[in-house]
Amino acid sequence: MSQSYVIIGDGIAGSSAAETLREEAPDADVTVITDEGEALYNRILIKEFAKGKLPEAPISIHSDSWYDDRDIDLRLNTVVTNVDPDAHTLATHEGEEIEYDKLLVATGGTPTQLPVENSDAEGIHHFWTFQDARAIREHAEQSETGVVVGAGLLGIDLAAICAAQGIDAHYLMRGECWWRYALSPDGAEIIHDALEERGVTPVFGSGVDRFETDDDGHVVSTVDPNGDRYDSAFVGIAIGLDFNAELLQGTDVECDDGVVVDEYMRTNDDDIFAAGDITQFHDVILGERTQNGAWGSAKEQGTIAAKNMVDYASEEFRWVSSYSITHFDFPFLSFGHPTLGDDEAERRYEDDTWRRITFKDGKIIGGVLVGDLSAQSAYKKLMREERVVSDQKDVLLEKRVDLDKVAPAQQ
Repeated sequence: MSQSYVIIGDGIAGSSAAETLREEAPDADVTVITDEGEALYNRILIKEFAKGKLPEAPISIHSDSWYDDRDIDLRLNTVVTNVDPDAHTLATHEGEEIEYDKLLVATGGTPTQLPVENSDAEGIHHFWTFQDARAIREHAEQSETGVVVGAGLLGIDLAAICAAQGIDAHYLMRGECWWRYALSPDGAEIIHDALEERGVTPVFGSGVDRFETDDDGHVVSTVDPNGDRYDSAFVGIAIGLDFNAELLQGTDVECDDGVVVDEYMRTNDDDIFAAGDITQFHDVILGERTQNGAWGSAKEQGTIAAKNMVDYASEEFRWVSSYSITHFDFPFLSFGHPTLGDDEAERRYEDDTWRRITFKDGKIIGGVLVGDLSAQSAYKKLMREERVVSDQKDVLLEKRVDLDKVAPAQQ
């Protein structure tokens, strides 16, 4: 009998896994289940759609025929309610029972809700799916004032959407700068200035105490813990994800703010794997368990998971992730794990050029580049090689990084 592979989730992790499974196991049964109503689309580009810069058409990646052509059974609008590892079955919201030999969980997450008054009011948006982007675009086009909450990579997308749509917005941040776990105030100042030039005002040491609504239940203002009130017909919130692991509740699959997997994307259950945002994976370069939600990382995890579902331990997940922002006149890129480490080095070169590298045990584990991305290939190479280089910060922070100047690894 042919093997039965079931994938829950049709994001880039699940889709790349399905494609790889079909290549690695041509005669196997491959089923993809998703609670969304449309096939894989580009989560990177939906922010450009929400900004009004792109029509819908270029956002879609796979049509239904893509799955048909590869003999992949795609089931849209289907919610998995339970997984039974002992019976090797899962149940859907319609009561259907589906059997599997190997299961991949690639269900991602759901935006975290702010635990404050009126956080569910009309006009308050979270930004994760294409449906979210459609609602944000429609509402943003009609709004004059707005507030963004969440000083991270998704929050900056919402701020850029406000700027592109001409909304007079305030960006409320708890700390002293944007993405304070990865940027110092010196580097973040470049981002702050760029936001203000586009009509978005950063507000530091702030947050949300409550939202105020009109008689129809639509948000009209945001009040921060300092008592300051900001007019906001539009509100965008991006304060993190709650990972969709509920379907594994009651099983012995290890979960810890996500699904725990090894370097082969396998859980502690030999027949259950996970990939994408939801994973707490063993990073072989970092040497510890971590999480990464970048598109490229999720795609590679899906591919690696599929290969190991067919032939376990055939290939480990070894990846240096990247995340870029294209909202400003200057480029921005983060790589690896810029919020971790036990040491760091940074330098500002010009008004809009800055660089920071993070280290662990003397090895590069991540960084952020603003304005000039030319050093990224050198840093990633050193990271992949796991070379101890933290004692050579001056060489590493030269504007043009010359690897020939970096001392060879000690034997």
